[in-house]
Amino acid sequence: MASLLDNIHNPRNLDALSRDELIQLAEEIRSKLIEVTYKNGGHLASNLGVVELTIAIHRIFDSPKDKILFDVSHQSYVHKLLTGRNDERFERIRQTGGYSGFCNPDESEHDVFCVGHAGTALSTALGLCAARNHLNQEHKIVVVLGDGALACGPTMEALNNITSETRQLTVILNDNDYSIDRNIGAMATYLNKIIVSRPYKNITGSIGNALSKSKIGLKFWRMCRKVKLALKDLLLSSSFFEHYALRYIGPIDGHNLTQVEEYLTLCREANYPILLHVKTTKGKGNFQASADPALFHRVGPISSKQTPFMKDILGQTVANLAKANKKIIGVTAAMASGTGLSHLRDALPEQYVDVGIAEEHAVTLCAGLAKGGMLPICAIYSTFMQRAFDQIVHDICLQNLPTIFCLDRAGLSANDGPTHHGLFDISYLRCLPRAIIMQPKNGEELSAMLTAALEYHAPVFIRYNSGYNYNTHSVGPHIELGRSEIVKEGRNVCLLALGCCVGIAQQVDDILGGNCGIINGRFIKPLDEQMLCDIAAKYGTILTLEDNVLVGGFGSSVMEFYGDNNIETHVLRIGWPDKFIEHGSSEEILRQIYALDAEAIAKKISMAID
Repeated sequence: MASLLDNIHNPRNLDALSRDELIQLAEEIRSKLIEVTYKNGGHLASNLGVVELTIAIHRIFDSPKDKILFDVSHQSYVHKLLTGRNDERFERIRQTGGYSGFCNPDESEHDVFCVGHAGTALSTALGLCAARNHLNQEHKIVVVLGDGALACGPTMEALNNITSETRQLTVILNDNDYSIDRNIGAMATYLNKIIVSRPYKNITGSIGNALSKSKIGLKFWRMCRKVKLALKDLLLSSSFFEHYALRYIGPIDGHNLTQVEEYLTLCREANYPILLHVKTTKGKGNFQASADPALFHRVGPISSKQTPFMKDILGQTVANLAKANKKIIGVTAAMASGTGLSHLRDALPEQYVDVGIAEEHAVTLCAGLAKGGMLPICAIYSTFMQRAFDQIVHDICLQNLPTIFCLDRAGLSANDGPTHHGLFDISYLRCLPRAIIMQPKNGEELSAMLTAALEYHAPVFIRYNSGYNYNTHSVGPHIELGRSEIVKEGRNVCLLALGCCVGIAQQVDDILGGNCGIINGRFIKPLDEQMLCDIAAKYGTILTLEDNVLVGGFGSSVMEFYGDNNIETHVLRIGWPDKFIEHGSSEEILRQIYALDAEAIAKKISMAID
């Protein structure tokens, strides 16, 4: 059978397809998604769940004239396939030279916004609506909003800003019960109540079925939407969304193309803001993904080797510490599995809190816990912690509250790219008074740092990358505050490294003949000042290595120390440049591109000391 997908070069190619052909196209897309994500890694379950929905959106709306926004946009693979990107670059999605795993305007005019964080789409849409109205334009704005994003602060703030005058805005609530892990909280409970409200579903369903048996009846049923909405309000409590000036419709079956297109047509013709509640199955079409959507939210290449993950060491350590101390409580923001705190959740659910996609709330919740006498350990990815910067400053550091923040994915998130790299946290944290910032070189040291941090009675930030576990066991039983570790003595050149860069430092030393000194910095703040004085007196050149941007990073703090204390020494800084780093097939490839691999660093040192 000829491939329909290969003949889709833009959304308008969908218009001529019959219903049977659309069903075949959906199956071809699912096969393509499974094939590509199993080869390259990627967000599988979330994309499998929106196949019919995305096809319907592109058949009813006119992209790129109409603006389609995907909240988070990890579910945009189907959108890419339907907008001219079913080519060799899609075969290498999330790899060097391939397409991004998220929407990216540099790829296509059909991508409105570069986005990889939840809760951005509705605010962006309101801005686009205001700009369109001001410029007297007529295009439509469509938002595909995941149900998990409803717990996100920016989404709630945007809801509060919608008015009845916000015309030609369609918000599609893609309700699949999951963000990454299963959704929790009051909003998830509310959506479930809507879905299981049998009187409303049964009555409206019976009327709709009866009228839809004839063309006249179907036309009449479409004209009776206002009656249907009124009936809903009689049988259900007043809709949450309609309090925010959004006309609520649904829930409908997101895998029924005919039904989705019918309702999207109504939304397209309306001149007021509408929320269309669409129920989908995350992972649909793949037995494993639908059976375990959290596990298959994102898959890795099936040929990749399994390595020990720092997140599991974190989760196991926190669980063990919590068993011994009932005051310890773990907090995460919809990332139980991603951060490893699922170990604590499973072992001690009463000492575990998941706030949903609400990082700002998570941080201030920790402030309240600490003020109340608890010992919170909060695990959030480095890139997502950026959202809670004000809460870190105002609610944690200003109050000097003892809270431990574990920043996973510090450094590169190679396949995900600029929205997910954790390359800024040293810069945005080290300026804060009272903050203690550490970085372990391996899992054993991460565990030791967690144990030590409980005794510091201050805001503590531990940054690390989950996928890395440098293989060394030179970790003492205790991490002393502000003290580094001498890995190896040397002469002439000292390599002062953080985290995974300790391993890179050893590779550099091997290339240079084994004569370099190597120090595991451990502490970004406070610095080991005695160590810095000692190496300045002993070595002619000091090289700092970090997985952070150079601007305001670890190397900058070392140079500031020497400058402030009038210590003359030659310092070279190795880190990421002042730009947003693209996605790539691996960390190694990106390091080669930016001359941050061991061979390039060794060459820089040789040139500097010649």
